Amino acid sequence: GHEDHIGALPFVLKRLNVPVYSTRLTLGLAKPKLKEHRILREADLREVRIGDRFRLGPFSVEMIAVCHSIPDATALAIKTPVGMVIYTGDFKLDDDPPEGRPTDLARLAQLGRDGVLLLLGDSTNAEREGHSGSERDLLEPFERIFREAPSRIVVASFASNLHRIQQVISLAEEYGRRVGIAGRSLQTNMKTAQELGYLRVPAGMTIPLKQVDSVPLPKLLMLMAGSQGEPMSSLSRYANRSHPAVGVREGDWVVISATPIPGNETLVNRTINNLYKHGAEVFYSTTGKVHVSGHAYREEIRTLIDTVRPRFFVPVHGEYRQLLHNSRIALAAGVPRENLKVIEDGQVLELTADSMVLGEQVPAGYVFVDGLGIGDVEQVVLRDRGHLAADGLVVVTIGLDRATGALRSGPELISRGFMEEDSSVAVLAEARKAVIDSLKGFDGEPEPAAIKETAHDAVQRVIWRRTQRQPMVIPVVIDQ
Repeated sequence: GHEDHIGALPFVLKRLNVPVYSTRLTLGLAKPKLKEHRILREADLREVRIGDRFRLGPFSVEMIAVCHSIPDATALAIKTPVGMVIYTGDFKLDDDPPEGRPTDLARLAQLGRDGVLLLLGDSTNAEREGHSGSERDLLEPFERIFREAPSRIVVASFASNLHRIQQVISLAEEYGRRVGIAGRSLQTNMKTAQELGYLRVPAGMTIPLKQVDSVPLPKLLMLMAGSQGEPMSSLSRYANRSHPAVGVREGDWVVISATPIPGNETLVNRTINNLYKHGAEVFYSTTGKVHVSGHAYREEIRTLIDTVRPRFFVPVHGEYRQLLHNSRIALAAGVPRENLKVIEDGQVLELTADSMVLGEQVPAGYVFVDGLGIGDVEQVVLRDRGHLAADGLVVVTIGLDRATGALRSGPELISRGFMEEDSSVAVLAEARKAVIDSLKGFDGEPEPAAIKETAHDAVQRVIWRRTQRQPMVIPVVIDQ
């Protein structure tokens, strides 16, 4: 039910309206997205329970319980005509998870005894030694924060990390704090989880954002989305005091209960810096134990491989280096080197009862969403947007007498996102003169394309010489 697993579903179903099989909570979290895209009624959603089996053509699929940072997570055991394939999904091993449903190693062991042809295994934490730890390991450090915090407590986590949210709400109840919720995704997910019975929030505990100022700070807990430092998220706006309802205050205790996703480190660090600058005390992954991963570490991965004992192994769900480390774990567990494949997006894997080989390469990669369009953003469009963002825009409007080629009006130069208006006046005036001079060589009935190219080059030369910048220049020729 996490965003990186269901976020693309509305866009996929617009192209391929195929049946969607899923557990109860995951469907519950997906439905608001489908409703927002106005395709909920048309979607063929089929709820299945953990332990259920269903048929898809020649395949039989079984949902197997796995422990993760969200309830109702499952692995898939897919019985194919050539043998059993197990896909772990996101998983970890936790003997005492909050929802009371650990990864079903007994069922996986039974499948292993019956014979597993291929295991596709989560690689996210394949580089990390040891064990990921239990969600219950956070109870003591979180309880200390609630016990000692002198003022408002703010907790930011993934909006769908319902185990973490439940733990924090239970502590708020124990220590007599009201709860404000900032972030649309967080509000939506909590509402859905409550309705389906996956989250317990005592009646009267939550308070509307517009009323949080009425609660004494030592009696207030704020739950916020934006643990990855997203610029427009609730946490980022709270940290830079641009949120319309709540801003950081000196004495706030802020807990960022998540590890930065690779690539988000700069955004997270900026948010932490802003919090410190405004006098908050910040708890995050490098200063204390305020987060445990939902993905298995090396020891857990090895346990799973030893339990399933697959003939073939393919690491999935990770960057190339993580896939490689996962394959090495399988090698150490006794999977022959020739039975391991590290594959990338678009590589087809052909599996028979006794072989696994790479097939043809198929197109794969990012599909960009632009407004209501899906996959129609070409590279040239992205390049132009990058150009506009970096250097701005200058529009040159020229009025010409088509019969004689004489200049009737302009050229008029308008800039956006190029320079401060006061600074650009002299540059644009010089560029205007350069355009006039460049057009003196035209007479008769000049081609508009030639006029545009000449004006474009004249403006570009002046601007580069004066500013060392290259804004996008768009010439417009008007017949008069």
